Amino acid sequence: MIQSMTGYGKASCDQLDKTFTFEIKSLNSKQLDLYFRLPNGYREKEMEWRNELSGRLKRGKVEINLSVEYKEGKQANQVNSGVVKNYYRQIRAIADELGAPKDEPLLQAVLRMPEAMNNDKENIDPGESALLLQALTAAAEELDRYRSSEGAALASDIAMRIGLIEAFLSKIEPFEKERSETIRGKLQSSLLEFIPSESIDKNRYEQELIYYLEKLDISEEKTRLKQHCKYFMEVMQETDQVGRKLGFVAQEIGREINTIGSKANHSGIQKQVVLMKDELEKIKEQLMNVL
Repeated sequence: MIQSMTGYGKASCDQLDKTFTFEIKSLNSKQLDLYFRLPNGYREKEMEWRNELSGRLKRGKVEINLSVEYKEGKQANQVNSGVVKNYYRQIRAIADELGAPKDEPLLQAVLRMPEAMNNDKENIDPGESALLLQALTAAAEELDRYRSSEGAALASDIAMRIGLIEAFLSKIEPFEKERSETIRGKLQSSLLEFIPSESIDKNRYEQELIYYLEKLDISEEKTRLKQHCKYFMEVMQETDQVGRKLGFVAQEIGREINTIGSKANHSGIQKQVVLMKDELEKIKEQLMNVL
């Protein structure tokens, strides 16, 4: 069954005086694009975690955020008071010189400047490393479940639209006999405007008429379109990543619909072609989010 590329997963774990929380958000993308947001002391684990997720997620624009909550009595960062005071005095002096407003959030800006905070790099012990990997894996598994749930909704909608395309195709058949009779009548009327009926070679006339009708025949296109729709539904049941494959089949479906439209020569058939194209465009939009 298909999976969506959109998803969300979250998992937490505790280690002594800290609580770690992984959040993984995924959006659609042609390739796998992993973006990590990690505290300074944990950036050394990025490559290991990147390798772990690359084997799981396959495709999508994925953002992985690790937050560390320190329990009471423990602080993650400490203010470099001397540096902050020095920054503040210098910036305030410049502001006075320039006549800048006094109510600017100066202190907040100073605290974001380099060296204003102590970010002591922490050592990650093996036990903590294993715990973090378990939490990351749990968040990825929740993301997978979310993707599967979203994929089921996508599959239901896409299958419904494939069914509509097949239904619109079946409505074309009654118009084909009417189209043949209309074309026959128009050709005969046009011919009689220039040539008396007794001078018309009946055999030659029938040969030319058959040739013309064969050029407008859509039997092969209808058969191929039915087969493409059937194959599309079969691919949706496959367990591997099928997004790209379904995209290729959708292109073939579109090709047959366009050919039927170019041969239609009948308003009723053309109307069904427009309806099929509309459903196919909606399917293509949905496929952009299929893993």
